[in-house]
Amino acid sequence: MANSRRKLIFNIYIGFYCSAVIQICICSQFTSSSIDQFNKDLGAFPVAINGEIFPWHELRLPTMVIPLHYDLFVHPNLTSLDFVASEKIEVLVRDATQFIILHSKDLEIMNVTLQSEEDLRYRKPGRKLTVLSYPAHEQIALLIPEKLMADLRYSVAIDFQAKLADGFEGFYKSTYRTLGGETRTIAVTDFEPTRARMAFPCFDEPLFKANFSIKIRRESRHVALSNMPKVKTIELEGGLLEDHFETTVKMSTYLVAYIVCDFNSVSGTASSGVKVSIHAAPDKWSQTHYALEASLKLLDFYENYFDIHYPLAKLDLVAIPDFESGAMENWGLVTYRETSLLFDPKTSSTSDKLWVTRVIAHELAHQWFGNLVTMEWWNDIWLNEGFATYMELISVNVTYPELQFDDDFLDMCFEVIKRDSLNSSHPLSNQAETSTHIKEMFDAVSYKKGACILNMLKDFLSEEKFKKGIIHYLKKFSYRNAKNDDLWSSLSDDCLESDSTSGGFCYSDSKPASNTLTFLQENVEVKQMMATWTLQKGIPLVVVNREGRSLRLQQERFLNGVFKEDPEWGALQERYLWHIPVTYSTSSSNAIHRHILKSKTDTLDLPEKTSWVKFNVDSNGYYIVHYEGHGWDQLITLLNQNHTVLRPKDRISLIHDAFQLVSAGRLTLDKALDLTHYLQHETSIPALLKGLEYLELFYHITERRNVSDVTENLKHYLLQYFKPVIDMQSWCDKGSVWERRLRSALLKLACYLNHAPCIQKATELFSQWMESSGKLNIPTDVLKIVYSVGAQTTAGWNYLLEQYELSLSGAEKNKILYALSTSKHQEKLMKLIELGMEGKVIKTQDLAALLHAIARNPKGQQLAWNFVKENWIHLLKKFELGSFPIRMIISGTTSHFSSKDELQEVKLFFESLKAQGSHLEIFQIVLETISKNIKWLEKNLPTLRNWLLISI
Repeated sequence: MANSRRKLIFNIYIGFYCSAVIQICICSQFTSSSIDQFNKDLGAFPVAINGEIFPWHELRLPTMVIPLHYDLFVHPNLTSLDFVASEKIEVLVRDATQFIILHSKDLEIMNVTLQSEEDLRYRKPGRKLTVLSYPAHEQIALLIPEKLMADLRYSVAIDFQAKLADGFEGFYKSTYRTLGGETRTIAVTDFEPTRARMAFPCFDEPLFKANFSIKIRRESRHVALSNMPKVKTIELEGGLLEDHFETTVKMSTYLVAYIVCDFNSVSGTASSGVKVSIHAAPDKWSQTHYALEASLKLLDFYENYFDIHYPLAKLDLVAIPDFESGAMENWGLVTYRETSLLFDPKTSSTSDKLWVTRVIAHELAHQWFGNLVTMEWWNDIWLNEGFATYMELISVNVTYPELQFDDDFLDMCFEVIKRDSLNSSHPLSNQAETSTHIKEMFDAVSYKKGACILNMLKDFLSEEKFKKGIIHYLKKFSYRNAKNDDLWSSLSDDCLESDSTSGGFCYSDSKPASNTLTFLQENVEVKQMMATWTLQKGIPLVVVNREGRSLRLQQERFLNGVFKEDPEWGALQERYLWHIPVTYSTSSSNAIHRHILKSKTDTLDLPEKTSWVKFNVDSNGYYIVHYEGHGWDQLITLLNQNHTVLRPKDRISLIHDAFQLVSAGRLTLDKALDLTHYLQHETSIPALLKGLEYLELFYHITERRNVSDVTENLKHYLLQYFKPVIDMQSWCDKGSVWERRLRSALLKLACYLNHAPCIQKATELFSQWMESSGKLNIPTDVLKIVYSVGAQTTAGWNYLLEQYELSLSGAEKNKILYALSTSKHQEKLMKLIELGMEGKVIKTQDLAALLHAIARNPKGQQLAWNFVKENWIHLLKKFELGSFPIRMIISGTTSHFSSKDELQEVKLFFESLKAQGSHLEIFQIVLETISKNIKWLEKNLPTLRNWLLISI
């Protein structure tokens, strides 16, 4: 019976299949033989939830019907925690069809009607439509008795209702506690990438841009916010109010947003007249003022930089008590985790201030990159995220130069290199179809590598020409969608159309900028070059061999944990070739020399004899450099004799590249460690911290593996070698940003290594803080250190947990939670995990970071891992598969493992998850990382042991 009904439905709607499946002209009549043929293809189409054939089998929506305008009404009930809603979608039919496919997830569709333009004109009632649901693709089909005609507009009216979601996606509930202990609920949306469908049926793909008119019904004690300014409020019976908002600009569904809350706000006006407001829970209003200052500065900067006015009349930034990511760039209504927006001068450190500034800069950049111009599909999400991350660097350097963000950006590039140098990495532009795979695209590669290659391109083209290309791109594709090639075309067009000179080179305003040219004569095209950086994964290694005045260059794929002698090395190198804009400096001049390495090998001739050559000037290039022959020895000698001859960033990159090459088997560990000897004379704090970072990393590796002799000797070496600079540190908040960060890093390490003066001072401050009932203001740069030392006693740990509950500062809560996770008592660590799972005292949003912190504690690493294995099903009820928290939990509790037994245990767990249908890219990343850790220890532990014996 069910099969007969399926055939009947299939035959009724065969008119469309003719077009969609076999891609021939739409036919008005079908022969019985045609129908027989389609009946044979029934298996190609999914079955709806009611057993009938669902008339669409692709994950992506068809394009025969497109949305033009949504009229959306929403009424959330913050007592019963549900909402009722209705919408009218004006659609344009591009090709005749007898059904409309929409996205919908976890919504109860109560009624659907269709009206033609004629029906609307003569006020005829709509025709009720049958709805089929296919949850596997999160789609519904609206079946239409009579064919919709091409080039006509129709109105689809849908009534629906649902529960406010429990998690962090769609239209969900969030709670906070007042100073008086009352728990209050708000309702908030978070739709990126594919969760607008959880709040209203829609064409939930970035390409389907439309206008939205939103109405929200609420109680008088609440306020409603949405993307656009409020037009009017209507008073209804029963004391309810209904807010009507202006119709939005044309935008994608993932940018729609609305909130019902009882927050307070602080406002200001940008130079262009845009009203900017920061909203937060009433008790946290005092922490909103820095965000307002930063937002106004950054909005002014972007409007000037892009030469495009922010197109809305207002911009709201809202601190949400429960939020999965750092922030979300909804157009005109940007939502943030509280720690990404609020700043408390008493408990927020200089690093916290930089973080808040960066996140605001990132989300405001999205108002142009992502909102005004949107990628066509999620495979190019890096166009949104990479650009917004890159613009953090440009905007913060101008608006807050005192934060000295430049070196942080460099460190960010180093961080993603670790990920990108694994074979499990992925291209920037990567296929993504399912919701899980799309979520996985929001990773370090899309954000950080995207930003780093844009910075490299800017350095190659010149800042002025790069900026002109960006403006050209934004203006050309405003309110539209774009892809990779559109950006490269804009950057190329900017040169070819307006900046070519008779010499065959491309200059900005016919004037060469600091030796930066676009080599048109050499047929260098931006598109051709950048395809090698976006369409293939990984990072190149440039091998330099100097013989007299001749430089022989060779490029390879850099692979962390795979050595040249390994059997798989050759196969992993095949078909990898980059167009690398290399730069280098020499001892003989201050000039920055440039060359494009487009082949596997190349030779450069130096104009004069030189004692040293340093490639990748200021680390603007996204590649690693290896100096063969005596190259490294010459650079180590140079650093020991006069390190200031090299630029500070070049010294940082030498330290970074040396230790990366150790992991690839291209440089011995003792050689890399010898390079760090010069650090006792280093005047650049970022360079000093980079060297310290690797030494500290080796300490934690050996400590976790319980290699006691090496751990003890390394501890002795660190305290002896860095003693002069440790002893210089004061327990205050004075100095430049980097001086303050050096203080935090050194004192944290010293106390971790049980350095007696550090422990004594931290204990003294903690005791005074406890005696003052938590009212003493400890310097923010050492707050985390003081709390961590205090947490080592039972009384101190318990008191910190009490203060955690009472604190209104997210920055302070983060510091307390970290301190609590450093306890040596497993029962205390287990209590923290239980509180995180419960979600009241420790919010669920912080669970992933908590598990990560506990796993980094030698006393907690096995505890955290066992918990994840035993509670995987429960974790998936809190976070969606593929979401950032799930990936962080997996990586955070396993990627530090370094034994074959641990590798096998993790492998078996992942295989069991795959058997249950859970398969994530992070599984392979973790397995590769553990294998790399094992290999590093096997190869380098004896060398480290011997080097320490010689050095101490």
